[in-house]
Amino acid sequence: MINRCVLVGRLTRDPELRYTSGNIAYTRFTIAVNRTFSGPSGEREADFIQCVTWRRQAENVARFVKKGSLVGVEGRIQTGSYDDKDGKRVYTTDIVCDSVQFLEPKGEGEDSGYEPQPPREYNRQSYQDDEPVEKRQDTPRIDVSEDDLPF
Repeated sequence: MINRCVLVGRLTRDPELRYTSGNIAYTRFTIAVNRTFSGPSGEREADFIQCVTWRRQAENVARFVKKGSLVGVEGRIQTGSYDDKDGKRVYTTDIVCDSVQFLEPKGEGEDSGYEPQPPREYNRQSYQDDEPVEKRQDTPRIDVSEDDLPF
């Protein structure tokens, strides 16, 4: 049997970190996942999917993401039910996340600890300067002009 789910969406509100009576951290959050088609009014519709994370991952989610953050979640679907205060049966469906990927850095001006680095340019000269190559003494020298090379 297989029960796997992979979703990409945006948080609908800030996650709230909580602890069980056994002091195990968990975080519940909802992500909005856009549908691939438009509704009858021409607007794009979305599904709002409940997710839960546990332990260290729950602490990281509460610390690094907020309402509107783009995340990727991977996990399993878990259903359940409970009786509400009126005695009515309520059914639940959650994604129990095995992995949560933060798909964008925090906004500018926030203390995210993430600073993008400019891409490093490699050209022939800088590559040779960065990583000197020892020449083996027993390697024979072959003289080939650049016109003879196929590339």
